[in-house]
Amino acid sequence: MLTSAYIGRNGFICQRMYHKRGACAAESPSAPAGSKPYSLRRPHPNYLPATAPLSFMNSEDPNDRRGYHLEVGPDDVAAAVLLPGNPERVSTITADWTDTTEVASHREYRTVTGAYRETPVSVTSTGIGSPSAAIAVEELARVGVETLIRVGSCGALPADVAPGDLVITEGAIRGEGTSDEYVREDYPAAADGEVVSALVTAAEKLGHDYHVGTTLSTDSFYAGQGRPGYDGYRPPHAAEVVDELRAAGVTNVEMEASAILTLARLYGLRAGAVCTVYANRETGAFEVTGESRAAETASLAVHLLARMEVAKREAGVDRWHAGLSLS
Repeated sequence: MLTSAYIGRNGFICQRMYHKRGACAAESPSAPAGSKPYSLRRPHPNYLPATAPLSFMNSEDPNDRRGYHLEVGPDDVAAAVLLPGNPERVSTITADWTDTTEVASHREYRTVTGAYRETPVSVTSTGIGSPSAAIAVEELARVGVETLIRVGSCGALPADVAPGDLVITEGAIRGEGTSDEYVREDYPAAADGEVVSALVTAAEKLGHDYHVGTTLSTDSFYAGQGRPGYDGYRPPHAAEVVDELRAAGVTNVEMEASAILTLARLYGLRAGAVCTVYANRETGAFEVTGESRAAETASLAVHLLARMEVAKREAGVDRWHAGLSLS
């Protein structure tokens, strides 16, 4: 177990505890014999040594062994975790996994760990919205998780994106307020390039229709996404929201991706997002379909990321690139 502490944005002392894992390398069937555990985590410039004389730093951590909300510890989860919103979606995601174990279920957070094609992987539901998703990122980071992939549903803006299609996020507009509590508003919510590549490769291998683009994350399902509120209430800006986003080339709208991507980048983690389209805001088409496609794509992406790590290590490089083979 490793620990570190850092000075938060508001001056609080924050403690971080994590277990250095090697799931994607040492535990992967593709890893060469004798592989050593590794960590993708990059040191954060605000981290302080755990030995610093800060006798009060634990006061900011309500539970220093297991997540206060998620109730998971370092040995409960794999290095890669999928993040659906709906706890009921956990069963859909794990349908093709093996050796599954539910390790925690508290409030909206349900966590199951297993394997997909022998690659260790976990799933934690986050509930609706960025505040609860950020809690999941925080507490998973503290126990050593290094890769996070949101698996959700969304509304699409271009007319050619149909219900059941997948949208893979390259970057997100931070329309939610949670990430503003962490960093200046012009900080980018960018998906990790390796995660995007793995998701695209997975969708191609599985034969799913997909689109890669920009996502808007909002705090409001109704007014924030241009829908009328109760009794037809509509704030002045709502009527133009969809047209403005479509003109800007935004592909889809949901409620969690930008916070997950922002926090992951701040903490030196890899993150991405793949969402199934339920509604098209241009054509009016709506159908709850394709949920298993996003689940299967994200699971395969984790397996491909493990293979990428092996290929990178064998080539002696730090970043995946198109010249490296996954065969």
